[in-house]
Amino acid sequence: MRVFLGLLLAGPLAAATHEVDSSAELSAALRSLKAGDVVKVAPGDYAPGNFVTGIANLTIEALDPANPPHFKGGKEAWHFSRCSGLTLRHLKVSGQSANGINLDDGGELDKPVSKVLIEGVEVSDIGPDGNFDAIKCSGLDDLTIRDSNFSGWGGQAIDFVGCHKSLITGCVFTGKPGFSQHTGPQFKGGCEDIVIEKCRFKDAGERPIQAGGSTGMDYFRPRGAKYEARRITIRDNIIEGGMCAAAFTGVDGAEFTGNSVKGPEKWIFRVLQETKAEGFPPCRNVVVSGNSFVFQRAKVRDEINIGANTSPETFRFENNRWLAEDKPGASTPKLPVAEKGGSYGK
Repeated sequence: MRVFLGLLLAGPLAAATHEVDSSAELSAALRSLKAGDVVKVAPGDYAPGNFVTGIANLTIEALDPANPPHFKGGKEAWHFSRCSGLTLRHLKVSGQSANGINLDDGGELDKPVSKVLIEGVEVSDIGPDGNFDAIKCSGLDDLTIRDSNFSGWGGQAIDFVGCHKSLITGCVFTGKPGFSQHTGPQFKGGCEDIVIEKCRFKDAGERPIQAGGSTGMDYFRPRGAKYEARRITIRDNIIEGGMCAAAFTGVDGAEFTGNSVKGPEKWIFRVLQETKAEGFPPCRNVVVSGNSFVFQRAKVRDEINIGANTSPETFRFENNRWLAEDKPGASTPKLPVAEKGGSYGK
């Protein structure tokens, strides 16, 4: 292992760059971390079960981005607790039985971890069956996940619980046979001000995107929040296959705009309410505008699956294109409210 020292301007200690090329060297580097350190991991296979807590402004990245290190098997590849300013870049993770990468606030529900960047990672073959996530994020603010690839997972491709002001952009989500894939990215437990944009989905499970969900009362961030999710923006994505394109599940305000949806298996949207505790509003206030929906009428009998205890009358539909490829004359959707400016059958 090679260690290079540099000046840490924020304090008297010197930040270090650690270059490692084995699991043993990586473990040694993790035991000696200080705020601001950089760990560069050489190509090769590495052991899972790497845990880091309380290290600010840490970077862990591939020494060679074109040949990323591969963390295989185990329960979790990486677990970061209370690591504000964390950057993960160009890492490959696969074959974990629980979560691939787990990031959390250490259970300090009113003290979110901030400014985390995950870029160019690849996570695959997680689970495969049950509530096991490719990336799990609990209590993070100002999180960005960019240009990353996900294939085959049990629960969620990305699970946000009580995350705020965060962005997922330029990612690819691909479902695989043999994996339960309950949802792709999911935002619940008090999430707000989340944007998912410019991503591609291919057969990404039962609910490729889920705005909302179902969370135990003890896990909401902030404490006492009376919404699973609000102010969720889903824009400029390509969504192919899946049981539906997106599920709005107890969300209090969302936008679904500029997306291209093709070939859902059963519905285009689901409108659901799974959290029914006192004070929680029904699923409501979703704007669906400027999208293209291309589907098979033989598969999609009802465009929207509307569950109990929801308020679909608060939805708005504007300027969407609807085309039933196998039966263009039957392209006009059955919506809970009249659409403005829609295009049907062409």
